[in-house]
Amino acid sequence: MVGNRRRILLQTIQQINESTTIFHRLPFVPFDVSYLSCCFVHPKNYLLPLPITHYPLPITHYPLPITHYPLPIIYMDCLNDMDLEALRRICSGGVFQGVDLSALSHWRIGGFADLLLRPASAEEVVALRRWFFSRDISHVVTGKTSNLLFADEGLRVPCLQIGQALSEISIEGEEVFAGAGAWVPGLARTLMLHGLSGGEHMSGIPGALGGLVCMNGGSNGRSVGGNVVSVESVDRQGTLITREARECGFDYRRSVYQANGEIITSLHLRFLPGDRKAIRRVMLADLATRRKKFPLKEPSCGSVFKRNAPMYADIGPPGAVIEQLGFKGMRVGGAMVSPKHANFIVNTGQAKAADILEAIRRIRDTVYDQTGYTLHTEACYVTPEGKVLPVDSVL
Repeated sequence: MVGNRRRILLQTIQQINESTTIFHRLPFVPFDVSYLSCCFVHPKNYLLPLPITHYPLPITHYPLPITHYPLPIIYMDCLNDMDLEALRRICSGGVFQGVDLSALSHWRIGGFADLLLRPASAEEVVALRRWFFSRDISHVVTGKTSNLLFADEGLRVPCLQIGQALSEISIEGEEVFAGAGAWVPGLARTLMLHGLSGGEHMSGIPGALGGLVCMNGGSNGRSVGGNVVSVESVDRQGTLITREARECGFDYRRSVYQANGEIITSLHLRFLPGDRKAIRRVMLADLATRRKKFPLKEPSCGSVFKRNAPMYADIGPPGAVIEQLGFKGMRVGGAMVSPKHANFIVNTGQAKAADILEAIRRIRDTVYDQTGYTLHTEACYVTPEGKVLPVDSVL
């Protein structure tokens, strides 16, 4: 019966495909039929949830009032062939359709993105944001994805990926100018080669510099915000903005960029002179410690939970507390709490976002029940409609 409903649904979608051009329709039809078994794409570009007991209705009778559906309706931004051609003219770095997010994700998890754009310069980021803003089209921004968990359903909105094209690094004495797409371990090595100290803690952090600054990330008690002089970003309207460090709201794993919707494009940083050999020794020691402590060969997002200062002072860091509660090696579907470090949840091969979310929920709830402390996640969840939310806020 379910198979019959699924066939009817696909036939209906094929009829829609023959009569209209909707950029999001093709990528997920062949690849995720189970998702389509409870959804229907309306010609006016809505993804409409259907109860599993319902057959797709004739198009002329669709949709029913919103109150008839058990799940929220998700708006599907519609782009025609002319729109796609316009985006290709703006975005010289590439415009790609039907992109497998699991191939991009550090967790190796996620459905298909309908549209992925890779701007080749800050000017292209400005132009793309202006284009989307003028048409009221939602979109999401990613970098190296090292801190992101993509939904199993994929992305139904355009995705701007800041990458290698915006990764140039230049150094003038103690002043460092870098694109947001710069690979953080590569930047740390460049600093070492120039005899600049203060970036050693970044040597083992996978990810792009823009994402690191957005999260004010770091390790060994350090945060990158302490080295920031200024940040260049692009707001939703496509306006280029420069902020001094004091305007960036840096705090432990926080900055204004987590909530203001701006895309970081480049940074001015400052480091202190140091002995290159001594800097290198510190970096090598840090990398050796990471290889010993962390499951670096398995797909993960790194540390799942942030340090809770009161909890740390009372009973220890998140990894130690989670281990003491017996979670090491716990499996949920294809997700597993690493036997090597309990603050890492790894993909053993076939994990879904739902597995990761359930594992995090179990750990967070148990830690709270047993200790009274609430753990918050470093990782963020990307919804199909492009919202980037702390994982613990969607559990």
